[in-house]
This record gives sequence, C-alpha cells and structure tokens, in this order.
Amino acid sequence: MIYTAKDHTFCVCAYKESPYLASCIRSLLTQTERGHILIATSTPNDHIRRIADEFGIKLYEHDAAPDIAGDWNYAYSKARTPLVTIAHQDDIYNKEFLALTLKALNGASDPILAHTGYYEIRDGKPVMSNRLLRIKRILLLPFVTRFTWNSRFLRRRSLAFGCGICCPSVTFVRARLPEEPFETGKKADLDWQAWERYSRLHGAFCYVKKPMMGHRVHEGSETSNVIGDGDGRTAEDYEIYRKFWPKPIARLLIHFYKKGQDSNKLA
Repeated sequence: MIYTAKDHTFCVCAYKESPYLASCIRSLLTQTERGHILIATSTPNDHIRRIADEFGIKLYEHDAAPDIAGDWNYAYSKARTPLVTIAHQDDIYNKEFLALTLKALNGASDPILAHTGYYEIRDGKPVMSNRLLRIKRILLLPFVTRFTWNSRFLRRRSLAFGCGICCPSVTFVRARLPEEPFETGKKADLDWQAWERYSRLHGAFCYVKKPMMGHRVHEGSETSNVIGDGDGRTAEDYEIYRKFWPKPIARLLIHFYKKGQDSNKLA
C-alpha cells in the first residue's frame, strides 16, 4: 500500500491550559504534506475550545479521569485514517515531518510504525544535543539504514539498553496494532512498554534519522514530572529492563540510565 497525507491524522492530546497548544497546532497546519488534525482532551475548558474554534479543528472531549494511556488511546480511537501520530500539545513539528515519515513508510516492507529523530526546546530555544539526546541517538544507530528496519533482533537489542524512540515522533500503522496501543498502569514508561511489545512483531520499525520535531521541556511538562518522580520512574524502568535481562544486569543498567535521564532535569 502506498500511503498519502490523506491517510494520516495528527491526534493532538490537550491537557488543561497549555500556553504552547496553539504553536503545536500551527506547526501541524504548515506541514508540506497536509492530512487530518483533531484535538482530544479529558480536561475540557474554554482555552482548548477557543483554540479548536480558531483553527477550525474538530475537538473531542471525554469525562474519564485524566490518565496518560487512557488519553492517548482515546485520541487514537477518534482518528479514521490508517496512520496516526499522537501529538503532544507542548511540542512542535518541522514542516517536513509528515512528508519524510510517509517516504519512510512507503519505502519499507510491512511497516509497523515510523519514528523520527528529535531535538529539545528549552526556554524557547532549540537544543540539538545534550547527554540524553546523544544516548538516544546511539541507541538508534542500528536503524540509520532501511536494511535493518525489519530486524527484530536489532530493535530488541536497542530497546534492551533504553528507550531511544521519542513517543510524539511515532506514526502508527493501525492495521498492525491493537485498537488501544497503550496499556494502562504506567506513568513514565508506557511508550517503552509499547515498543517492547511491538518489537516482537514481524515487520518494520521505520526510522527517519533527521530531527523532525521539537520536544519541549519545561516545569509543567509530563516529561519533567515523571523524571521528578525518581522512585516511581526507577521502578518502571527496572520492570522493562527485566523483560530483556536477568536481575543483576537490569540493576546495573538502571544506574547508567538514571544518569542519562538526569540531563532532562530543569535544575
């Protein structure tokens, strides 16, 4: 199947009153390839409604208690296209994000998902390199060529050392995945848990090496919140490592992974 922009939906997960939501939407509206956009929220408010009205974007509201996996699954369920990207409200997408993602998917054999490189946004400025970004790029080195995208062995070896895949950069091929792609019960590692599950499937994890989106790090971001919860994050990391390693090695890897995550702290 050859995918076009009309086969894709950006599902924007909006939460409370983010001052960055409009910037995220603008970055999606200026894509060189234009598909569909929707907004979904479990915290309905006038701020989100005004932005949806301003840009003429369909808004879906639900009254379930806010939960990361539940919110992502709800947004995903509202798309009516074969491809879905769950966009985080604080992030921005480079104008060729969708074009390059489609190119990767259309050049792959039996794609499961595609993901891109990313950079961070701190204090309104792009940060192209720091310790965490360097570690994640090293984890993804096996996939800089499309000839390795279908290797289950290589992608599981990559995930065995940490989560190099940036969740809001991922585009899902819905026909290959469950109706609810994320499992509830985790706050920090629900994406890493999902990639581990999908890494067992036959098919391709497509990778666009070029940084095609900016992940914003600020005091109110979920990334900062979960990293600040040191004990909870460590427990979840350990649980994922145990899917690949015996206990002694998992404990050792936790030590080094925590040091890498420290570069994402604001202080």
